[in-house]
Amino acid sequence: MIKAILLDFDQTLVDSTDGFRYAEKQAQKKIFENICVNSWEDFLLVYRPLRKQRHAESKLSRKALWEEVYWHYCRDCDLSLLDQWEDEYWQAVKDRTVLFPEALSTLRNLAGRYRLAAISNTQAQAGSQKHRLVQMPEVMKCFETVIIAGEEGVPPKPDPRVFQACLETLGVEPSQAVFVGDDWHADICGATDAGLHAIWIKHHQLSRSWPEPDRDIAAPVITSLENLLDIDSLLS
Repeated sequence: MIKAILLDFDQTLVDSTDGFRYAEKQAQKKIFENICVNSWEDFLLVYRPLRKQRHAESKLSRKALWEEVYWHYCRDCDLSLLDQWEDEYWQAVKDRTVLFPEALSTLRNLAGRYRLAAISNTQAQAGSQKHRLVQMPEVMKCFETVIIAGEEGVPPKPDPRVFQACLETLGVEPSQAVFVGDDWHADICGATDAGLHAIWIKHHQLSRSWPEPDRDIAAPVITSLENLLDIDSLLS
């Protein structure tokens, strides 16, 4: 019997696609101009693989990524300037992040039937209280606990320990809990390794390329948060 539903934040409860795209483009432009390299295309051939590798390794700091780019080009960087750019990056993401239309009503409905929690990777946003989730009070009210993973000794997803820590707070066994997220590796594989049921959300409002599963995991796929209102049927 399912007693708890745990949810991711980005691309699960909110659409932050435009925010990340805009913030990335602005950051890349600033670094390219500051480093003073000749070819934009060559710069991207350096920048994008470094970003992809760090994401795969759950190394979440944008500032650390940018430092690595400067190191690649044997350039000194102004760390205070990188701090400023990182603040501007997250402000741009925040300004362009919107709740999915059905998110709040669905959460309120589920809160009357299940224990709800949220687990979101910090993405190195300079402290949990700056994470966009905790700046949405109406959403926060729906959750018994919120874990911002990746700081203060809490490992980021997909580490099973972050899921286990959340369940311990709720007093719920892994077999009694479901995790809902959009990221195959961090959310679906991570939750499954921790013993939870997993539901993969590919929201119909998102236009993106979804990865091919590289593991045999029986994770139902949903396209709207409203699908969670009949969670027993999903898991059956």
